[in-house]
Amino acid sequence: MKMFLKTLLLALGLSFSSSGFSAIPLEAVDKTFTLQILGSGGPISDDLRASSGEIIWWKGKSRILIDAGGGVFLRFGQAGAKFEELDIIGLTHFHTDHVSDVAALLKGGYFFKRKTPLDIYGPEAGSSFPSLTGYMDALFNKDRGAYAYLNGLYDGSDGLFPVTLTNVSYRSDKPIKVYDRDGLVGYALGIPHGDVPSLAYRIESEQGVIVISADQNGSNPNFIEFAKGADILMMPLAIHEQADDGSAFLHARPSVVGKIAAAVNPKLLVLNHWMGLSLKNKAEALKIVQQHYHGQVIAGRDLASYPVSAVKETVKERANAQ
Repeated sequence: MKMFLKTLLLALGLSFSSSGFSAIPLEAVDKTFTLQILGSGGPISDDLRASSGEIIWWKGKSRILIDAGGGVFLRFGQAGAKFEELDIIGLTHFHTDHVSDVAALLKGGYFFKRKTPLDIYGPEAGSSFPSLTGYMDALFNKDRGAYAYLNGLYDGSDGLFPVTLTNVSYRSDKPIKVYDRDGLVGYALGIPHGDVPSLAYRIESEQGVIVISADQNGSNPNFIEFAKGADILMMPLAIHEQADDGSAFLHARPSVVGKIAAAVNPKLLVLNHWMGLSLKNKAEALKIVQQHYHGQVIAGRDLASYPVSAVKETVKERANAQ
């Protein structure tokens, strides 16, 4: 039960000392193979959280950044993440609460000792949204970009490190490999977020599997197979069960999230993308999710971290206790 308590406290963002509960250090306690949430909120400031962003720690380093919504710039630094260590940035889609801090983070290249290219992945164009290359062009084009002064990102000039950009098909029925380095392999799959081109990411290692879903309405059955075998599955819980159909076109209701989790059967389900209204309805939403999925469920919060090793140990101890 000791390891179970430790895992639970880590997930809740708490630690325990002789004086009681206290806030955990900003950095992940375990960086062996760990999911750390940088932002657990949404596009409305009433949640008092940073918007979407996650770090995957591997072998003690901040190897993968998924999304960079508002506030992630601050959380990235608080978590002790470093651009010198990043291998890739995976962007899920181009809603502002997932990408508004991209330019701010990349501008920090002036102050990081990095020369090697940073790989950035994002969805291809669709509906009224640009591709990754189109989005980056709007920001950094040397003639018309909003931040033309950062055009050196394209070739590593003017004191910046270079980036390489890859548009990923969100229409493919099969996962697309986006990463393979130092024992980590990453895949992307398109998920239905209304008419917004959007991606989920799966990160595999010899230690386990982490799957991060961005906003989705849950209507793509291919996501179930994509996420199966996950030790940690992170899903958004942005709306409540009585939300209108327009909201459900963009986001999965709690019952849908629960059914997806039941089909995937991860060892730990982490719920994020909270907004003020969804936080008010959190207790009811969690209850609905747990009517379908009977494993461990955690409501994510900013800077909380989830080591795969601790999650596995918790499952083992619970099984032995039965």
